[in-house]
Amino acid sequence: MRKEKCNQECGFTRGHVGFVAVTQMAPSSVYTRNVRARFVLVVTLWLSPALLAQQHAEAPRPGQIELRQICAEHTDQTYALYLPSSYTPQKKWPIVYAFDPAARGNRPMEAMKDAAERYGYIVAASNNSRNGAWQPEIEAAQAVSDDTHTRFSIDDRQVYFTGFSGGARVASRIGQICKCAAGVFLNGAGFPIGSHPTRDAVFPVFSAVGNVDFNLPEVTRLDESLEAAGFQHFLRYFDGPHQWAPATVAEEAFAWFRLLAMKTGAVPRDADFIAQQRDAALARGKAIEQAGDLYIAWRDYNASAATFEQLTDATPLRQAADALASQKTVKDGAKRQKQEFDEQADLTADISAAFAGFHRSSNLTDSIDSTKKQIVRLREAAAREKRPEKALVYRRAVAQVFVYAMEAGIERLEGKETTLAKDYFLLAAEANPDEAGPFANIAVAMVMDNNRKGALDALRQAKQRSPDHVAFAAWLQSEPTFQKFHDDPDFRVLLSN
Repeated sequence: MRKEKCNQECGFTRGHVGFVAVTQMAPSSVYTRNVRARFVLVVTLWLSPALLAQQHAEAPRPGQIELRQICAEHTDQTYALYLPSSYTPQKKWPIVYAFDPAARGNRPMEAMKDAAERYGYIVAASNNSRNGAWQPEIEAAQAVSDDTHTRFSIDDRQVYFTGFSGGARVASRIGQICKCAAGVFLNGAGFPIGSHPTRDAVFPVFSAVGNVDFNLPEVTRLDESLEAAGFQHFLRYFDGPHQWAPATVAEEAFAWFRLLAMKTGAVPRDADFIAQQRDAALARGKAIEQAGDLYIAWRDYNASAATFEQLTDATPLRQAADALASQKTVKDGAKRQKQEFDEQADLTADISAAFAGFHRSSNLTDSIDSTKKQIVRLREAAAREKRPEKALVYRRAVAQVFVYAMEAGIERLEGKETTLAKDYFLLAAEANPDEAGPFANIAVAMVMDNNRKGALDALRQAKQRSPDHVAFAAWLQSEPTFQKFHDDPDFRVLLSN
């Protein structure tokens, strides 16, 4: 089927899936800066050698991850692909389109493969969509949509979108515009900056966020907004930082989407599956309750009960929620959570304001030195804090400062303000001294300044902090900035393990 065109919109349509996207929108970056991140925030974002080396397979193999499926009509666009081992073109299949903030299609595959196999989903994850301008992101999404609809048998009643961080904003933005989403699975972020849930485009949203993720306040508040706007929604907290949700959470999300598909009639009802999932939801709630967080357990029971209403008897879940509702810790839970979110904002406010004011400072050296001391004090306070819940607040604040500094540095790097970019990266290193990302970016800035020695010194620092020297070497070889160094003996040493 042909792609439709619109006067002020870029066509993103195929069949019954109306992926129509406006070309102007708020940035998909974690914060309001419109940063096209050429370089990664942390070393774990680098492309693995396997992804770089994987060759296009003409016939995708069910049951195996294909890391580099080339789009037939847009050969500059590729995606990672998983077809369930039971895939056959004789039936229609649900599909999940995934977006990573650093164009790493392999990352969502690692988390979602088992769930996709168990519940029969196709997963297609763009290797081109990354944080930055909207136009390249939507072009990448359109290319993957076109290619998968050409190659595979897809049920357009079961088209889902997922993303992590800035990729989550891409996924939700498509859901807002296309009015074709059977569901959206958000990891570590919410809707695009400045965009909110409205009744104009309502779709199910499963959100997941780590307890050390600096975006936890945003994702939690989004869940409350979804309730007010009439969305079917579910929020899952997990132990971890800013990352794709672990495989266990992805499995829960895929099962949740299947339950909702049964509600709408997109798939036949399966009484055994519904009963198993209800029992699993009850067990998860009990586990949270036994761990001592009664407020989160109460929220979980309520969300689960809403899921199973009209599918089966949700009484056990409602009763579990009601049994907790009168307890003081539950009644005070929302207030306590808000206080923690406000405290995180207070801990980062002065540092964030300093970042924003560097370009206006009459004495930049003093301003940067003062900010460095603030960051060190915050990091040291986080390390000293013994109270578990308070420690989480501090750790989220430190992580937030790290990302602020990295994003500001990348923005300055893109603007060729290399001196200030290096200052931001050094401040990021103060927030997290063990991360390789700040030094990798400093190396790039040094190359832009024609400082060979400084670049090599920074790369040595980055390699020292890298947990995967093979991935680090692959990044060095693939990064165009360092092409001039490929024959340099000192650079070649960095490529060795």
